[in-house]
Amino acid sequence: MQIEQFDTGLKGQENAKKLIISPEENFKNKLKVRGYLKQIFIDGLSKLDENVEKSFANNIKLNCFHPINEFTGLNEFKEIFWKPLFNSFPDIERREQIVIGGTFRDKIQVGSISTLSGIFKKSWLGIRPNDKMINLKCCEIHELKNDKIVESHILIDLLDLMLQTNQYPIKKSRGSEGNWLNPINRDGVNFFEKDFEISKASLEQSLIMQRSLNIKPELEVKTDKELKEKLKNHPQSDYWHEKMIWYGPSGIGIARSLDGFINHHQMPFRKTFKERNYWKLGHYCELGDGKFSLTAGWNSIQAVYGSDDWLGYKPNNQNVTMRVMDFYHHDEGKIRENWVPIDIIHILKQIDIDVFDLIK
Repeated sequence: MQIEQFDTGLKGQENAKKLIISPEENFKNKLKVRGYLKQIFIDGLSKLDENVEKSFANNIKLNCFHPINEFTGLNEFKEIFWKPLFNSFPDIERREQIVIGGTFRDKIQVGSISTLSGIFKKSWLGIRPNDKMINLKCCEIHELKNDKIVESHILIDLLDLMLQTNQYPIKKSRGSEGNWLNPINRDGVNFFEKDFEISKASLEQSLIMQRSLNIKPELEVKTDKELKEKLKNHPQSDYWHEKMIWYGPSGIGIARSLDGFINHHQMPFRKTFKERNYWKLGHYCELGDGKFSLTAGWNSIQAVYGSDDWLGYKPNNQNVTMRVMDFYHHDEGKIRENWVPIDIIHILKQIDIDVFDLIK
C-alpha cells in the first residue's frame, strides 16, 4: 500500500511566500499569546474591553464551534463570546496543557490546548447551569500579525459540558469519557526548541501518517473482522507508539493503543464515511515545534454520511464538512499522543440532528 505524496495545505495558497522565523521569535510569540489570554482570564469582565482591545485586531476574524460559528469584529467578539462566557462562569480560570508555535506559509500561528475551569452559574448557549465545578476542553489556534491576533479558531467541547451537567443528548461514546491528560512527559507548555530539524521531523511524521489515511481498505472488505485486520496492518501502524493514546471529543471518547483507536474510532468512522476527502480544502495550519506538531482544517474534511456506525444516527447520504484540529506528541520515534477536538455538534446539525433542541 503506497502512501501518496501531495500538498496538504489550504488550496489556492500553495505559492504563498513561506515565512521563516527564529526559535527565539517563535518562543516570544508563544509567550505573547499566552500573556494576552492569561490577562483576559485573570481580569474577567472588569477589564474586558481593555484586554481584548490590546490583544486582538479590530477586524478580528473568529471561527468558533457551533452554535457560535463564524463572525468578524472586535465588538462582536466581546458580545458573542467573552461576555456570555464570563457571565456564566464568573470565576473561570484557564490552565494550559500544550502550547505550539511556528509559521505556516506566510502566517505566524500559536495553537494551544487548555482546560477552562469554573462554577457554572448561568445558562450558556442554551445549556442549563448546575452550580458546580466544570472543566471545559478548549483548543485554539491564533494568527499573529503586528503583535495582535488577527484570526482565531476556537473549539470548545459542548457535548462534554452537557455530559458534566447530566444533559447529554446523544448516543454514548464508544471510547472513555473524561478529562484529557497532559503530555506523558509533562513538557507541553514551557519548552523552547532550538533545533529546526526536530520540529521539522515532528510535522513530517504527522503529515505522512495523515496521508496514509487515504488508503481505504473499507472499500475492499465485506466484514468487520477483515476490516480490523486490514487496519492493524495498515501503513499508519508504522507511526503510532505501542502505548499511544488518542484523545477524541465527547461523542467518540478516548482510546488507548492502536487496537482501541481502531475499535472506538477508526472502524466506525471509516464505515460511516466511505466517501470522504480529507483535503478538499486543505489545512489552514501545519506546525512543528520540538516534539509536538499541530495540523488543522476548517470544513476541510468533506464526506458523505453513509451509515449509523460512527454516531449512531440513521444515514440519509447527507454531505457533511468537519472542523477539526490534531495536536500530536512525538516520543521515541513515534506518535505517542494525539488530542483531536472535532465540532461534533456541527456535524450532527448537518445530518438534521439539533443537539440544542434535544436538551430543551
